[in-house]
Amino acid sequence: MRHVRLGRTGLEVPAVSVGTWGHSGPKRVGRHPVGWSGLDDDAARGALVTAWQRGLTHWDTADAYGSGHSERLIGELWDEVPREEIVLATKVGWEFGRSHGYEPGQMRAQMEGSLERLRTSQVDILYLHHCDFGPDDRYLESAIALIHEFRTAGHIRWVGLSDWSSAKVARYAPSVDPDVVQVYRSVLDDAYHSSGLADWVFHSSAGVCFFSPLQHGLLLGGYVSPPTFEPGDHRSRRPEFRDRALLAHLRECRHALEGRFPERPQPILSALVGAVVSDEPAACALLGMRRPEHARAAAEIDAELDPRDLEWVRKLYRSR
Repeated sequence: MRHVRLGRTGLEVPAVSVGTWGHSGPKRVGRHPVGWSGLDDDAARGALVTAWQRGLTHWDTADAYGSGHSERLIGELWDEVPREEIVLATKVGWEFGRSHGYEPGQMRAQMEGSLERLRTSQVDILYLHHCDFGPDDRYLESAIALIHEFRTAGHIRWVGLSDWSSAKVARYAPSVDPDVVQVYRSVLDDAYHSSGLADWVFHSSAGVCFFSPLQHGLLLGGYVSPPTFEPGDHRSRRPEFRDRALLAHLRECRHALEGRFPERPQPILSALVGAVVSDEPAACALLGMRRPEHARAAAEIDAELDPRDLEWVRKLYRSR
C-alpha cells in the first residue's frame, strides 16, 4: 500500500484509510436518516483488526457516528491493536447541545466524551465537522479558540476542518488554518479544484482526506435495481439510488474497468480511489470497512493512476 505524507502534519498514512461512518448503525436527526443500516458490531470490530493487520493504520471517526457508537467500537480494541500504531481522527460539531454544536460548553463535553469513548488521552486529528458556524458565523472565533485550547492541553495533535462542500472549506480554511482538511470527493461529484480548495491546500502545505469516494457504494456498479434501505439509513433519501438509468450506466462502467485493468487485484476499487487521490500528493481516501473482507479488499487497492488512465476513468463515468 502506497503511503502519503499528510501535509505539514508529517504523518505518514496509507493512501487508502479507514472511514467509520458505517459503524454508526441506523440513526435519525429529527425526521432525517443519517446513519447506516446492517451494522454487525463483531464484524465491524473484525474489520478494524484486519485493517490494522494489513497496514491500514489511519482510522477516522466522529462523535456523531451513532452518537458515539463508532468511537466506542474503536476504543474496545486497544487490548488487541496497539494504540500507538494508529493515526486516530475524530470530529466535533454535529452533536447539538442547547443551541449549537459549536457552542463552547457543547464542544468541551463532546471532546471529553470522545476521549472517554475512544479510551485514549489524545487523538491525532480533531476536525471541526462542518462549516456551519451559526448565524453571522457567531461561533467561528470561539470554535477556533477552543480547538487550539484542546491542542495546548494535549488532547489533540493536529487541527482539521471538514464539510461535504469543498467550497465551504475553501471559504473558512483561511480563518481556521487547519493542518488537514476533509471533504467529499468522487469521480462523479468533484469540486475540489474548481472550488479553489486544491490551491489553498497546496499553498498551505495542508493534508487532505477525501471521504465517500465510492459514493456510499453506488459507484461500484453492483445494483441491478433500486435498493431498499432500512429506516435510519441515509441512503434512503438519496435520489441517485433510485435512478435506474444511472444504475445501468454504473454497471457498464464496472465492466469497462474490469476490461481496462485486468492485472489489478481490485480493478474497480483501484480506479475509483485512484480517480480522487492520483492528482493530489498529500491526499488519502477514506473507505468504509464494516466486515473483514472489506479491509482485505481495501489493502489490495493500487491507488495510483497515470495521467492517461486517470483521464480515461473520469471520461468513462461522466459520459452519461
